Amino acid sequence: MFKVIVAGCGGISNSWIGPASKRGDCKIAALVDLDVSRAIVKRDEFALDCAVYESLAEACDKENADVVFDITPPEQHCATVTTALRMGCHVFGEKPMAENLRNAEKMVECSDETKREYFVMQNYRYNPEIAALKNFLRSGELGAIGQLSANFQLNPRFGGFRDEMESPLVLDMSIHTFDAARFLTGKDPARVYCVEFNPPWSWYKGDASAVCVFEMEDGSVFDYRGCWCATGLTTPWNSEWKAACADGVVAWDGRADLFWDGKKKPWGADPTEKNAIEIGQMENTGHAGCIEEMFVALANGKRPQTDCRDNFKSIGMVYKAIESSRSKSAVAI
Repeated sequence: MFKVIVAGCGGISNSWIGPASKRGDCKIAALVDLDVSRAIVKRDEFALDCAVYESLAEACDKENADVVFDITPPEQHCATVTTALRMGCHVFGEKPMAENLRNAEKMVECSDETKREYFVMQNYRYNPEIAALKNFLRSGELGAIGQLSANFQLNPRFGGFRDEMESPLVLDMSIHTFDAARFLTGKDPARVYCVEFNPPWSWYKGDASAVCVFEMEDGSVFDYRGCWCATGLTTPWNSEWKAACADGVVAWDGRADLFWDGKKKPWGADPTEKNAIEIGQMENTGHAGCIEEMFVALANGKRPQTDCRDNFKSIGMVYKAIESSRSKSAVAI
């Protein structure tokens, strides 16, 4: 039985509590928040039979917990994760890993030192369409990938801290798309050039738009065009994707339209006909899929694809992109 402590009640949602509560081998043992009254409200809201604490260290000590869910704000991730690891707990944490690259490094180092696992939420990987796209690209059916392109155009009005951030798009959102690029290609980035800017009509204080070009380790290129104050033709949260390969092109609209075109199209085929890529079934998607893999990996003594050591490479893309933007030059990753 996994005894779980949830840290950061302001971030509690059914995306985290639901998958954990449905497991027969998992029990929510405690909620932790600096504002205990907020923890009590959340306990009642989700009808949980658990204790509440102000201190994570005290909760870990008294509850003899196995796992801590870290859903605190990003600036508290480092302290929360390292405290939990040193108290003997494994950690499942929300993205991004940390508010800067050095703290992310400390968290990985702490996981190694304590021999406790730290896994990071990357729920966008657990989607049947993106899994099908990854499998097709990595099959080599159309040869090597030369260029992978992602287009992200949305206009959410969150209010609060995001409206005041210097780099709201790149720092708070691009991790999903950057991580997806690594997931799709199986390649890591070597260098990035990024330009951030804020359109005149933007309601954000900081730069709500960005164009990033990543040179990957194999010489291929991943380019990202993003905007969080788009005035039309918005995309899904998954982004729109296109991969230019040696023998054709693969496209995904971010929803269910996934197809390829190119040299291998059958002779005499209708040139306007799309070559659909089969999309398989996925029992658990989004947060539920990621959390399920985390628990299975922990039970089997393995590391999931969202292990902190791997995710560090994705968060590195975020901070190096911002560094490039500020320095107005290409930056090695």
